[in-house]
Amino acid sequence: MGLRESCRKEQRTGLVHTDREIWRLAVPAFLALVAEPLFLLADSAIVGHLGTDPLAGLGIAGVILQTVVGLCVFLAYGTTASVARRIGAGDRRGALTQGIDGLWLAVVIGVVVTLPVLLAAGPLCRAVGAEGPVLDQATTYLRIAVLGVTPLLLLLAGNGVLRGLQDTRTPLVVAVSGNLANIALNVLFVPILGFGIAGSALGSVIAQVASAVALVVVVVRGARRHGASLRPDTAGIRAAGRAAVPLVVRTLTLRASLLVTTYAVTVIPHASSATDLATHQVAFTLWTFLAFVLDAIAIAAQALTGRALGEGDRAATRRLTTRMIWWGVWSGVVLGLALALLSPVLGRLFSADPDVRTALIPVLLVAALSQPICGVVFVLDGVLIGAGDGRYLAWGGLLTLAVYAPVVALWHPGLVQIWIAFSALFMGMRFVVLTWRARGETWMRVGLTA
Repeated sequence: MGLRESCRKEQRTGLVHTDREIWRLAVPAFLALVAEPLFLLADSAIVGHLGTDPLAGLGIAGVILQTVVGLCVFLAYGTTASVARRIGAGDRRGALTQGIDGLWLAVVIGVVVTLPVLLAAGPLCRAVGAEGPVLDQATTYLRIAVLGVTPLLLLLAGNGVLRGLQDTRTPLVVAVSGNLANIALNVLFVPILGFGIAGSALGSVIAQVASAVALVVVVVRGARRHGASLRPDTAGIRAAGRAAVPLVVRTLTLRASLLVTTYAVTVIPHASSATDLATHQVAFTLWTFLAFVLDAIAIAAQALTGRALGEGDRAATRRLTTRMIWWGVWSGVVLGLALALLSPVLGRLFSADPDVRTALIPVLLVAALSQPICGVVFVLDGVLIGAGDGRYLAWGGLLTLAVYAPVVALWHPGLVQIWIAFSALFMGMRFVVLTWRARGETWMRVGLTA
């Protein structure tokens, strides 16, 4: 009896330690994730006082910039996995060397992207739908704001390095400080100095440069302290680029699935399409916010999985995965219950249209039911990214898109049915693809390389 009780106590102690590790990384990661959209709302509020055309122009330019930067999220994910793996193997110098390679890759991509977007700012904004005064405002903003792409990519890579080093607090401090600076600069340049929408873009670029410098300085100091080279290593940058390709494909499939979902809403065959679009936008905004909570656990999963595999400990990797899935499920249950309970009143925060408020309730109830599945999907996505299993994630994303896209694009159902398809088919397919992989051990490749 004494031995059994001792084993149980040891097991409980191990679970408490694991939980502390998960939330030590997840909580700051969540706060950093929500900082960006919350402060972007402040940007919109400041520009919105200039009039409808500048606000619309900001929205158009923002879509282009978010697409460019969003496709480069692999700079954070891939770097986290590779750095964490070397930390687990006890090779801190090698971890920082890979981190430096990630920073140089961010610079290369940023330079390559910035010039074409700068030169083609007008046509790009026109292609997204801007015209007349809105086109002028969007072009002005984009030509200045694109200068912040390289700093933004450096922020992604720097975040990846520090997460791999098991540090999510520094990125949080930089994110909050940078966004507060962004607000202050927007207030200075737009209403006080009267620079218009160009002032908003300029303030954002300055804040992004300062934030990127802060993160790069932290990484560079660590590299110097441990003897890692700061010079660009062509072979290392090329290897980081090759490893990023599957994650780019994964990201493209996810974005394509979301675009197909929005397209399906636009072709709903009845007169209330404007109401449906507005309802879908509100519902998707709320779904995205909840995704930040679950994505924070996924970030912890990337760092902890990479470290455990770097240590060569498959058993610890399996225990971590099981525990993080448990947290993903229960986080999804709590978020789902909260969303369901608040569904009758959330519409009032986003719309004065009674039709939108009414249509939103059943959509949010569908989204609420899917949250536990989302919790598992986000966690396992993070686990497999941390394991360097990008190729499987790419193929899994392509398979999911191939099944989901024709159904939702050609079916033309109502809004609630679209959300049922999104939750049951799209998220359900991702659930099957990821859990099938996680059941085996093929993805648990130990050592310095995945």
